[in-house]
Amino acid sequence: MTEETRQPESGRQLPDSGKAALVTGASRGIGYGVAEAFVARGDRVCITGRDEDALKEAVERLGSDRVIGVAGKAHDERHQAEAVARVMETFGRVDFLVNNAGTNPVFGPMAELDLNVARKVYETNVISALGFAQQTWRAWQKENGGAIVNIASVAGMSASPFIGAYGMSKAAMVNLTLQLAHEFAPVVRVNAIAPAVVKTKFAQALYEGREAEAAAAYPMGRLGVPEDIGGAAAFLTSDQSDWITGQTLVVDGGIFLNAGVR
Repeated sequence: MTEETRQPESGRQLPDSGKAALVTGASRGIGYGVAEAFVARGDRVCITGRDEDALKEAVERLGSDRVIGVAGKAHDERHQAEAVARVMETFGRVDFLVNNAGTNPVFGPMAELDLNVARKVYETNVISALGFAQQTWRAWQKENGGAIVNIASVAGMSASPFIGAYGMSKAAMVNLTLQLAHEFAPVVRVNAIAPAVVKTKFAQALYEGREAEAAAAYPMGRLGVPEDIGGAAAFLTSDQSDWITGQTLVVDGGIFLNAGVR
């Protein structure tokens, strides 16, 4: 499709890539940052989230002329099927999937972890990602190609005191990325992004009231922002990353550089 430029409702001139993306958990935070990056480069985007009102507001901010929202719980298979069906009905394709939806409802040691909570974390953070990947594969990507990006975490790449259930699920996301990259090659590339602390409501408990102190531990001198992850996701779904698959891109402001320093 030839790149076009048009005037959307917001007054911005945006290109038209002819591509479509599905971003889960995108009414705010990292998912919103990813959707914003995709819209800026000219993609059509479907965003999902549990809160229908928040989702509608996000669609309006992003531009309802090229963004739609589908409300539902990420782990619900009916919601997964509905979201992919809506993308196909509205845009006729689903080139990119970003699995961002996640939960972290518990803070404490693994020895005291409620196993039902652990199951909920795993179901939402991992099984839902597999479900969405299966749906997009069948609907479009198996025959037409595309790219998948799973939002993991640095918590899944090392011990993460007091958020062990979350870290365990994100380690599984890294391995899921490897499995899907192997099985979906060569038509679909599958990669992951592992952020450190990003300034979102989801991660607020990790820095609220002590942001300067938290940021001081980062060689780059600041915490992440959603745009940092949006840029990484845009790269991993672009032609510039066409020979990259099965990788986990750590986007951490250099915090791992301090791993051996005490």
